[in-house]
Amino acid sequence: MSKFENNAVTWFEIPTADFQRATEFYESVLDVKLRAYPGPELCNMFPIEQGGVGGCIVQRDGHTPSNAGALVYLNAEGKLDASLKRAEKLGAKVLVPRTEIPGGFGFYACLQDSEGNHVGLHSSLF
Repeated sequence: MSKFENNAVTWFEIPTADFQRATEFYESVLDVKLRAYPGPELCNMFPIEQGGVGGCIVQRDGHTPSNAGALVYLNAEGKLDASLKRAEKLGAKVLVPRTEIPGGFGFYACLQDSEGNHVGLHSSLF
């Protein structure tokens, strides 16, 4: 089976107003290195394992950062608290602090990123 058959989400895009600022924000918050996608528009992809669900930050006409649209939860496995602290140091606003998900599904938190998007973080640990 492909990831398209196993997952509700197959790809996501987070819009940016300042591509470099957004790249630095997500690399710092998640402690990862984004990878440039070869194409005509500014697009950096989040790290992904074979068969996993991927996504990117992108700067494209008609795509404007917003805190009123869809909510994407990024993987902060084992580093949720550290990710929130890094986000706050970068000026992000924590909208929902670390919160336990009933039923043993881990923890989540939500923040407003450097571009004004409402983004979630998820981890089974904090």
